[in-house]
Amino acid sequence: MAEAVPFKWGVSPINWANEDLPELGDRYTGEAILRDMARLGFQGTEFSRKFPRDASQLKALLARYGLVLASQWKWVRFCDPQRREAELAALAAHIAFLDAMGCRHVIVCEVTRSFQDAAYREAPREARQLSDAEWAHLVDGLHEAGRLCRAQGMRLVYHHHADTAVETPEAIGRLLAHTDPERVSLLLDTGHAVYGGGDPLDLLRRYGDRIAYVHFKDVRRAVLERVRADGLPFLEAVRQGVFTVPGDGCIDFGPIVAELLARGYDGWVIVEAEQDPEQADPFVYAEKAQAYLRALLADARRSAG
Repeated sequence: MAEAVPFKWGVSPINWANEDLPELGDRYTGEAILRDMARLGFQGTEFSRKFPRDASQLKALLARYGLVLASQWKWVRFCDPQRREAELAALAAHIAFLDAMGCRHVIVCEVTRSFQDAAYREAPREARQLSDAEWAHLVDGLHEAGRLCRAQGMRLVYHHHADTAVETPEAIGRLLAHTDPERVSLLLDTGHAVYGGGDPLDLLRRYGDRIAYVHFKDVRRAVLERVRADGLPFLEAVRQGVFTVPGDGCIDFGPIVAELLARGYDGWVIVEAEQDPEQADPFVYAEKAQAYLRALLADARRSAG
């Protein structure tokens, strides 16, 4: 499948071993995860807590399975100016690691008052809102982070995310309106777009010129509606199976794939599904996603003529 499309196809190790809920998939080893990915024919993956943190060791391990590292998610707390220097120093070290791995994208997400903070994990969306001053600090921090990335020939991509300050279409729009396109790009996550009350196709059409990296994951509508009705926090929604692979939920990926093809997008598309691997075998579900996306690509090409 990788040779048949202009995208760089990857799959996330979070399908096997969850990063935020270590009890989900903890039995998997890094080698077992990579073995499955290689059997499925993916080109790359993102970082996992199951992988070695030394760049030379990780490159050798990935090469053994014919894979490369696409990137790694990194939380930041730029909203607090007193933390700026320490945050940028940590990010600089992270950039150096990704550069050593051959990655060209640096994924960041602001996590102030988010699901990453125990005191806010069950807080309503309103409690996560940033003040105008915090927004200004966030933008300044992202601009400096983007400068650090550009100095290494890399791109900073912002990951909008459920139960964070930048979750809704309105917050995504505000972020992009106030940041320099030369320094800050967007990671479009289809699952988090729906979770946040948006439409991934609309985001793609509206902000396509800013999108430099894509996560494909689907949403189980019935679970999402229950999560909203009961006011459940993000991590509990994950436990209950709100996310799944493309083709197994409510998102129609056909128009999204067609739009990416029409735009000539040739960056990473990472298949992702944060779910319990004991309930949804990661290999089986990734294989289903491959078949679904292969069919959509064939349809899009026939329609394009």
